[in-house]
Amino acid sequence: MTAPREDAAHHQPPGEELSRLAELHGVATSYSPSPDRTVPATATAVTRALAALGVDASTPQALRTALAARERHLRERLLPPTVVAWSGSPVPALTALPDGTRLHVTTEEGDTRTSLDGLPPGVHELTATVPDGRTARSHLVVAPPRLPSVPGRSHGLLVQLYSLLSSRSWGMGDLGDLAELTGWAGRDLGVGFVQVNPLHAAVPGTPTDPSPYRPSSRRFPDPVHLRVEDVPEYAYADDQETLRSLRERAARLRAAVLEKGELIDRDAVWDLKRQALELVARVPLGPGRDAAHRAFLAEQGQALEDHATWYALAEVHGSDWTRWPEGLRDPRSAETARARAELRDRVDFHERLAWLTDTQLTDAQRAAREAGMAVGIVHDLAVGVHPEGADTWAQQEYFAAGMSVGAPPDAFNARGQDWGLPPWRPDRLAACGYAPYRSLLRALFRSAGALRIDHVMGLFRLWWVPQGEPPTQGTYVRYDAEAMLAVLVLEASRAGALVIGEDLGTVEPGVRERLRERGVLGTSVLWFERDWTGDGHPLPPESWRADCLATATTHDLPPTAARLSGEHVELRDRLGLLTRPLDVERAEAAADIAEWREVLARLGLPAAGSGAGGDGSSEEAEVQAVHRFLLRTPAHMVGVWLPDGVGDRRPQNLPGTWDQYPNWRLPVADAEGRPVTLEEVAASPRMRALMEVLRDRAQDLPPAGG
Repeated sequence: MTAPREDAAHHQPPGEELSRLAELHGVATSYSPSPDRTVPATATAVTRALAALGVDASTPQALRTALAARERHLRERLLPPTVVAWSGSPVPALTALPDGTRLHVTTEEGDTRTSLDGLPPGVHELTATVPDGRTARSHLVVAPPRLPSVPGRSHGLLVQLYSLLSSRSWGMGDLGDLAELTGWAGRDLGVGFVQVNPLHAAVPGTPTDPSPYRPSSRRFPDPVHLRVEDVPEYAYADDQETLRSLRERAARLRAAVLEKGELIDRDAVWDLKRQALELVARVPLGPGRDAAHRAFLAEQGQALEDHATWYALAEVHGSDWTRWPEGLRDPRSAETARARAELRDRVDFHERLAWLTDTQLTDAQRAAREAGMAVGIVHDLAVGVHPEGADTWAQQEYFAAGMSVGAPPDAFNARGQDWGLPPWRPDRLAACGYAPYRSLLRALFRSAGALRIDHVMGLFRLWWVPQGEPPTQGTYVRYDAEAMLAVLVLEASRAGALVIGEDLGTVEPGVRERLRERGVLGTSVLWFERDWTGDGHPLPPESWRADCLATATTHDLPPTAARLSGEHVELRDRLGLLTRPLDVERAEAAADIAEWREVLARLGLPAAGSGAGGDGSSEEAEVQAVHRFLLRTPAHMVGVWLPDGVGDRRPQNLPGTWDQYPNWRLPVADAEGRPVTLEEVAASPRMRALMEVLRDRAQDLPPAGG
């Protein structure tokens, strides 16, 4: 990585011509960290963003040429590459065409139409011929006007799956545990959903990046989540002695986490599971299973073969495909085809793993529905993928080279953020009718009752940071939000699934309104729900929005007990993360909690005003009071962070840390920090008491608003 340049020219704002060119390509030339402040982007950031979109603005002559070409293209263009038609609404792109234009539509099913009347939802091919003979071809996305309605009010659990070990899991929580969790929570607790972390495929290596939000692929799940013994062929494997040895080693891994307090070791878990699955994969499939396997391969097609090929090649050449032999860096090259043939056994193995994982995901969702859950499993879609992973190798043409997604400087982080995730190119997405986005959503909705989209604002724009530059030297690049939303609504509607957008933090004006218009729920976290446009006091429950998932905390925030006691401030102090004196941070945190306690007391909720003195029963009652408050809001969904149910005080992820804190590697623990199993969670009086609060009050919720 090259060092950032500090010369004055490097920080100059873009001139008039560059600003015009940027606007025509959806590249911003300024941003607003607050409503009363606008910050210009640098000419360098804008020029490099344009370069990543294939537009040369590096010299005055190149800039003028590019500007003239873009203006001419837009002036002469009849239709954009993708046209959106919301069912029952006019299509602006078509109403702008001259009278006498002839339309020809080829539907997904291969039918032909001469108008849009009665077109079924789908992504069709549209041809428009204007009277002077010019013709334009576009992808036509026909989507229902809104997502499916929320099936009544419900409460549910939020959990990082890896963190919830049972007495059967191999050192980390797995899909068997997820099925058990949903079966118990649905039947005994009346839970309507269970939200999990992204289960995307990770980049292999030692050590593997433990973050579920920086995966190798979002398109396929990670087989590390498999419950090996639940694979039907497991019982028929020849080498049962080796499998028994692997189970014994897995039991030691589990005991190291649950009894000795060691961290979850994903790499060690995968090493054991991989060995076991290689033995299991040697067992021939029965006729029915074989037919299901072949159907899965046919349905997933080239995407699955590319995915499995990348993993097979990574076993030989390492997980950074940019360092592979040159011919193998192209998934369509003759060298890659030869390597795929030579590694056919390993490609088949990774394809088999994808199928087995998909099958267990489907089984877990079925278990949730059979347990009475109205929604079931809520899967999580990460913002992007690792720059060296399977998706970027297989879909290189869709990623912006030399760019990374992040966030601009704001009141909470003056340096901005660089998440190390290459962004999709909006122009390439539009040109192909959003094919990779569609296939991604379709894959996730296969086993989801709902989908949470991390940083849902990314459907509208993303902060692009040029490689080698600090996050402060980035700029926003726009996506066609209408098309992104239409594809999302289309695929979710086909699956009968809900969508929850994580819209915390700085949100561009109008974004929440457009999401709500299409039925996308938002995310509301209690401690952040204040009257920010007025006095800044906590919002009364009746003023909360209805179209949201309401929670007390998330995986990136302190558990409720830690926030109530102020322990989260002490943790950040121990790790050297505070930017102000400890006394100042303590006082601010205490004042914040005191204000919320006053609100709880004013509403007559139990235990308000108590809890900070170390009395476990008072703390437990206060956590219950916080959730009683959430039930007073009109929120369609109320989520309980599962560790809150047993008094865990440790966040699963502490933003701003890397090796200072064991992010994504902690098992769920009780109030004393002792790891607890799924079975212990199910038997916990504290957990049951909290969930009874929600179950008993859920029927008395106020009527839904908006």
